[in-house]
Amino acid sequence: MPTPTATDDLYHELALTLLPGIGPQLTRQLMSYGSSAKNVFLLPPGKLRRIPGVGEATIKILTGAERGKALTQAEASLRKAEKEGVQILFYTSKQFPSRLKLIPDAPVLLYYQGPADLNAPKTLALVGTRQATDYGREQTERIIKGVLPHQPLIISGLAYGIDIMAHRAALQEGLATVGVMATGLDIIYPAAHRKTAEKMRETGGLLTEFPFGTQPDRYNFPQRNRIIAGLADGTVVVEAAAKGGALITAELALSYDRDVLAVPGPLGVPTSEGCNALIKTNKAALYQEPADLEQLLNWDAALHLPGKFQPLPSYSADDFSSEEFSLVSVLAAAPGRELHMDELAWKAQQPIHAVASLLLGLEFRGVVRALPGKKFGLI
Repeated sequence: MPTPTATDDLYHELALTLLPGIGPQLTRQLMSYGSSAKNVFLLPPGKLRRIPGVGEATIKILTGAERGKALTQAEASLRKAEKEGVQILFYTSKQFPSRLKLIPDAPVLLYYQGPADLNAPKTLALVGTRQATDYGREQTERIIKGVLPHQPLIISGLAYGIDIMAHRAALQEGLATVGVMATGLDIIYPAAHRKTAEKMRETGGLLTEFPFGTQPDRYNFPQRNRIIAGLADGTVVVEAAAKGGALITAELALSYDRDVLAVPGPLGVPTSEGCNALIKTNKAALYQEPADLEQLLNWDAALHLPGKFQPLPSYSADDFSSEEFSLVSVLAAAPGRELHMDELAWKAQQPIHAVASLLLGLEFRGVVRALPGKKFGLI
């Protein structure tokens, strides 16, 4: 086997994700026992049998011909990624989107091309029908202009309709925008959006969990939607029919405890049925103006206006227990942001039940403020 062109760790991490029949959950299980992807490939059958969820079929994949195929494919993919400026992000990487780490069905590996920060302080997804109307286009452009003071990362799926309208409106206003793809990065789908995708590569980004060469198979799109929902602090459904991918994304966002808004539309119009139903059933908040979004997501435009930012008060470790100070430090490292309790627990490396109790104590002491959606910020 020739020497890989990237780090040994990434080589084996990529190969592990290319093995057939080994999904994200089993990958994490194997990593927890092997401590590294390279070690997983070196585990003998006897030790593999002791890992919960690993049966004879998995052992055969890890030790047989499929193992060699995955390693060869990983080497080729690393060379292609290096040549084309693609980042390959394993879930243990610091560059892996922190918001995605909080969802239960997160991918374990991403292919990313572009300069935009996937861990931007504020992120917003705009989704909707592929059969968008002029009303949908106008509302999409209006939303993008309304969030300009916050400079959020705009996320969508590069599809026809509302998706591509959101990307183009963001580009027009100078906002970074990332397209989450249901194909490999080397296959732009639909091809009609290639020029927009190229612009996004320069100022925003393209993101996928699918290896190079993956075609736009139908079952890839629901998988793609969970990444859109998981990357965003909030999701706005601009236009949607009674059924469709936009509603799937909204349901996924709700299941991840993320905020969802919907733009109301005229009664009797098919492309408004989904949005109106989301609002009627209290699954989505009504979006009429930027203030609706700002209030729901706890965004404060003043933090992003010149001369308006107020520095956070300084805190000393002597004022807190070590566990409390860990939480305060995480919040202080994200000025102007409110963090979800799950994200706080993950970044502070503390159990969620302990974090809930500590935050309550800090709230009583006037150090943190509790906000809707289990989010917290420093006072």
